[in-house]
Amino acid sequence: MNHGNIGRRALLIGATAVALGATAGPARAAEVPALWREFARNPFDHPQIPYVGRAGSRARTTRPRPVTSVTDFGAVPDGTTDCAPAINRAIAAAGRAGGGTVTIPPGTFRIDDVIRIGHSHVVLRGAGSGRTTLYATKHLTELIGVYGSRYGGDKSSWSWAGGLIWLAPEARWQSLTAAIRAKAWPFEGWTGNKRDEWSTLTTVEPARQGSWTVTVADARRLRPGALVLLRLADDADHTLLEHMCGGGPGTEAYSWDDKTKLTSYVPYEWPVRVTRVQGRRITLERPLPLDVRPEWDPRLTTHVEELTGSGVEGLTLEAMETPQQPHLLDKGFNGVTFQCAYDCWADDVTVRHVDNGFGLVAASACTLRRTRVAGRGSHHPYFCREGSHDNLVDDFTIEQRTVPAPSGTQLHGINVEGLSSYNVWSRGVMEMGTFDSHRGLPFANVRTDITVNNNGRHGGDGSAGPLFGARFTHWNIRVTNGRAGLMKLDGLAPFSATVGINEVREFDQIDVPDFTGDLHTRLELYGTTDAVRPRNLYDAQAELSR
Repeated sequence: MNHGNIGRRALLIGATAVALGATAGPARAAEVPALWREFARNPFDHPQIPYVGRAGSRARTTRPRPVTSVTDFGAVPDGTTDCAPAINRAIAAAGRAGGGTVTIPPGTFRIDDVIRIGHSHVVLRGAGSGRTTLYATKHLTELIGVYGSRYGGDKSSWSWAGGLIWLAPEARWQSLTAAIRAKAWPFEGWTGNKRDEWSTLTTVEPARQGSWTVTVADARRLRPGALVLLRLADDADHTLLEHMCGGGPGTEAYSWDDKTKLTSYVPYEWPVRVTRVQGRRITLERPLPLDVRPEWDPRLTTHVEELTGSGVEGLTLEAMETPQQPHLLDKGFNGVTFQCAYDCWADDVTVRHVDNGFGLVAASACTLRRTRVAGRGSHHPYFCREGSHDNLVDDFTIEQRTVPAPSGTQLHGINVEGLSSYNVWSRGVMEMGTFDSHRGLPFANVRTDITVNNNGRHGGDGSAGPLFGARFTHWNIRVTNGRAGLMKLDGLAPFSATVGINEVREFDQIDVPDFTGDLHTRLELYGTTDAVRPRNLYDAQAELSR
């Protein structure tokens, strides 16, 4: 990539956008907002808009893989035979071979167990979401056990974890499920159940947010292509958390010490590949998400083995239809979850009648494309948590529920929480739900080119801290029911932006900002739909990096 040409390319795209004005609807000609022109001049360190042009999977152009069919391992599409053992045997065989594509022909295949992808470069491919169906008869509580919350209470962690198709490194999956069965409720991220499975590779010298290179103390354990964790610890004054929120008097006045759930998420762990090693100078696959300062003890570390280059394609996962459970008591009829996965994907996948749809749990650089949540309604149609970064959810649909919601249940929507950052939701149709910022200080996330019937409610324990950190951006959002909650950010999120949203008003769940004073948040092209150019913020940023 030639980063020096970014500004020129961005300005060219801006000029092209002006020329596209004739394609806008009659209500208002297309407009290029000032924020886009500013961003084009400063794409990697803009104060309100994050750079997400590198979000998502890049592994789908890897070498051709051997192909095998689940029918060769005994699976039959009769809808009554338990095919989970055969499917898992086929997946395991592909993993032992170093990777491969496991195909599932048209038909309905009953599964009475979790389908697990635990080895890198393994793809599970159906004949299309309208042709291949996996019919799941059991939930995760039945298959693995009760999963309580490490924060106490009677909550079920299956309300936000795990999937009936579960992509996670084999050793990580085994350690997680063993801890659940032992009722030793685990952390779920890159450094193990107790966050102690890591060692230092090298310390890192100070650097600025947006830099593609860092200088390290010792590069001898680093090599191009290696996946490392950038680890940033907070200090006693919580200046790292303040930095995630943009800094200033409001964050300094905020009470951080009693936010015990939030502080359990720190240190911040950001997975990234090394692309070049020149002496002590290291080039990264993505620009730094935050400043690197000495007071945060910055270092590059090891982590549990990642899952990479694996995916699920062309199928529907349909759970046995049962009533949606009361809030936070889900049994675990969950869809597809990526955990400790880097550069993995789902494409043309539908989940139906699930408690929770698609999950990103300590997952990074993954892409969910052409995904759909359908059926009787769900708690979290999409969840993104436990420090998930740089993911792309593109061309997604949340369908209207097919049965009324039982009393005592909750609907969230496209969830993000737990210090998750630089994630993108793009080209979406949400017939129900909301933009669920679920506390836990998510920051620098983008929602763009989405139509939403904004009828969900956000969640999040008060001990998880702020709803928003800095650099949240909502860009070209069409709110069909006119409800403002969590759509229009100028009164809620610090150092953030709302660009191109129709007029909305407050009703139902109404929030107040977590921080006092000037939030430094921008609002442009308010009262419009589809007038803003570029229309899709992710597409425009991705074009800059080509």
